Amino acid sequence: MTEFMIGVVSSLVATVLAVVGGMVLSPRVRSWPTLLLSRFTGLGISRVHPRQRVAANDLTKELSKARWVRVLAGRGNELTRDGFAALWEDTGRRLEFVHVLLPDTDHRSASWLDWREDEIRRIDPGFSRGMLAEQVDINAGYISEVAVDRNNIELRRYNLPNLHRIVITDRVAFLTLYRRASHGRDSSCIVASRPGLMYDYALQLFTTAWDHV
Repeated sequence: MTEFMIGVVSSLVATVLAVVGGMVLSPRVRSWPTLLLSRFTGLGISRVHPRQRVAANDLTKELSKARWVRVLAGRGNELTRDGFAALWEDTGRRLEFVHVLLPDTDHRSASWLDWREDEIRRIDPGFSRGMLAEQVDINAGYISEVAVDRNNIELRRYNLPNLHRIVITDRVAFLTLYRRASHGRDSSCIVASRPGLMYDYALQLFTTAWDHV
């Protein structure tokens, strides 16, 4: 757990320059500082989307090409939508594996999920107490149902800091850094190709959580 937390904090040093470089300039030249920074530091960042939802089309394309997929989500709503449909339909049977991590809703006392819910409720008055856990359970139930006749899908639950969404394939990683008091879909999304330091970091975040739940 300590190593996980240290990794989360230390990553901000590496990512903040890329995020700022990708956001402060106009859309036309936004990729230039990102690509230059990536080239000289070995970060392997190919794009920085100002909002996660903007990255949806790129993510869908990458999922259709993937050999395997790992997903760590703070809520998992997108898992049940069209962008991830290729994983759950018959075409997804070609994949080596799909590993999904969603928050553990059983640990209700002082959980990280409750902390994240309090953050969202500050900016979304329609987000009532307990709604986040309810949505997580609905999405987990969907994945569990799909996995009944698919031996390449596995779901695990985590009780760790709800700070990011990670989607990793054998080719690329999508790392969304959640902003405080903001929905994940409105947070910046870093796209990192393999090989590269940022891809390796995203993979380490996932495997550390996967192996310790």
